[in-house]
Amino acid sequence: MSRLEDVQVEMLEKARELFQLCDKDEKGFITKVDMQRLQSELPLTPEQLETVFDSLEQNNKGYLTPVEFSMGLGKLIGIELCQGPGRMDHSRHEETFESGWSDDLDPADDDEEKRFCSMMEQLGAAQLFEDPHEIQELWARLRKERPELLSNFEEFLLRVSSYIKEVNHEKESMEQALKRKESDHDREVRCLYEEMEQQIKAERERLVCQEALRHDRSNLLQKELHSKEQELEKILYRQKKLEHQLQSLNSEQLETRVQNERLRHLNENLLEELEKSKWELEAVKGQLQKLQKEAQLEQEQKDRDVFRVSKNMQKEKQSLLRQLELL
Repeated sequence: MSRLEDVQVEMLEKARELFQLCDKDEKGFITKVDMQRLQSELPLTPEQLETVFDSLEQNNKGYLTPVEFSMGLGKLIGIELCQGPGRMDHSRHEETFESGWSDDLDPADDDEEKRFCSMMEQLGAAQLFEDPHEIQELWARLRKERPELLSNFEEFLLRVSSYIKEVNHEKESMEQALKRKESDHDREVRCLYEEMEQQIKAERERLVCQEALRHDRSNLLQKELHSKEQELEKILYRQKKLEHQLQSLNSEQLETRVQNERLRHLNENLLEELEKSKWELEAVKGQLQKLQKEAQLEQEQKDRDVFRVSKNMQKEKQSLLRQLELL
C-alpha cells in the first residue's frame, strides 16, 4: 500500500476517534453542541468549532453522520478518504496522528518555529487560534513525512482562517448595526419625550394665559355690573324722593289757586322727570339684564372651553402613551 493510503488510513482513524469523542451518547450522529467536546483535542474556540461544523455540514440538516464527518474533514485537509473494505488492512491501520507526534517532532526547534510563525502570518491565522501548538505539530509532521500534503494543509488553514475572519467580521458588523439601532431608538424616544414635554408646557402656558384673560374680563364685567347697580340705586332713590315730593305737592294744591297752578306746573315737570326716570330705569334694567346674560354666557363658554381643553389634553396624552408603547 502506498504512503498516500497510509495517510488516508491514519486520517480516517483520527476522524473516527474525534467522532466517537463527540458522540458519547452513541446516537450515530453529532450536532454543533456535540462538536464543542473537541475543545480539549483541537486548538479551536467554540465559535471556530461552529464554523468548522458549518463547513462540514452541507445539507443544512443540523447534524453530521460518521461518513459525512470523515469525508468532510478529509476534503477540508485535501485528502480523499476511502472506506472500501480492501483498503483497510495495512499494518499501520491501528496508528493515529496522536501515536507519533510526541516522539518524532521537536517543536522547540527555532528554525522550524520561525517557519511556522511566518507561514501562519502569511495565511493571516496567527491570532485566530488560542493554542496553535497542535497545529504546529501537525504541520511539522506533514513537512517532514508528507511534504506533498503540506500545501493542502496550508490551503485548509487559509480557508478556515478566511471563513473565521469573515464570520467574525459579520459578527462585528451586526453588533455595530445593533448598537447603532439601539442608539437611534434611544435618541428617537428621547426626542419624542422632549417634544411631548414642550407641547405640554406650551399648552399649559396657553391655558394659563387664557385663564388670566378670562379672569381680567370677568373682573371688568363685575366692576361694570357693580357700577350699574349703584346707578340703579341712585335712580330708585331719586324716584322715591320725587314720589315723596309729588305727594307733598298734591297735599298742598288746595291752598291757593296760584299755588295750585304752580303746583300743577311743577307736577307736570315732576311727571316728565318721573317718566324720564322710568325710561332711564327701564333702560338701565335692560342693560343690567343684558350684562347679566353676557356674564352668564361668558361663564358657560369658559366652562365649555376648560372642559374641551382638558379633554383634548387627555386625548393627546393617551396618544403619546400609545406611541411610546409602540416604540
